[in-house]
Amino acid sequence: MEDLQQIYDQYFQEVYRFVLSLCRDEHIAEEITQETFYKALKRIDTFQGTCKISVWLCQIAKNTYFSYWEGQKRYPRAEPETDPVSQLNVEHKVILDSEALRIHRILHELGEPYKEVFTLRVFGELPFADICSIFGKTESWARVTFHRAKQKIQNRYQEEEQ
Repeated sequence: MEDLQQIYDQYFQEVYRFVLSLCRDEHIAEEITQETFYKALKRIDTFQGTCKISVWLCQIAKNTYFSYWEGQKRYPRAEPETDPVSQLNVEHKVILDSEALRIHRILHELGEPYKEVFTLRVFGELPFADICSIFGKTESWARVTFHRAKQKIQNRYQEEEQ
């Protein structure tokens, strides 16, 4: 149990920052991070040691986030009313959020391994060395795959603009 506490203490901030980069909401990020460590605790016996434990935890966090996000689409919550003074800020935030959702949607439409490599690099902020070890490939493979994923996202985004 002491080892699990040490893992939690050592990796909580890293996993939290990763989830926060995905959702941009501190409360949701904390909730998902807690859920991540709960799932990791339940499944610690499945950790094979083929990658760093931080990579494994971020993978669990990413899957937990996407499950949460899918659940939110199915069961949307009622949004609180805003005061008229902050309406301009709300409109600006809605535009930014819709752009982010659009990019997330395009990302979801990407095939593997592009989606996974892009997510690990951008949202997980993992170096290419860690990404290549997850897939059992070379670092140049990870770089090329990331570049191609980025190109696919940009092309799809531009297609939708027209």
